[in-house]
Amino acid sequence: MSQTSAHGSSEITAEQVAHLAQLARIDLNAEEIASLTVELGQIVESVAKVSEVATDDVPATSHPIPLQNVFRPDVVGETLTIEQVLSGAPEQADNRFKVSAILGEEQ
Repeated sequence: MSQTSAHGSSEITAEQVAHLAQLARIDLNAEEIASLTVELGQIVESVAKVSEVATDDVPATSHPIPLQNVFRPDVVGETLTIEQVLSGAPEQADNRFKVSAILGEEQ
């Protein structure tokens, strides 16, 4: 998709963008093709710059600061009774919240 010029930068052409649009079955006008040509060129250049500084001695990371999970003991605490849980429910039936049917699936 990209070509390298004598200056070492990648160049995206309008013809390449039009071809990709055709393959993806996206109908683009000339103005959209021109805009996307510039944008894709900038993306390719940015990726090339990152590739230049990404060396083998720099480990790949997903976050700049090392993270670790913070765990706590899984201890059962005080729980509410069924009566307490259902005390504010507008409708209830068989110790459960009763809600209106949705999507026309009324019973």
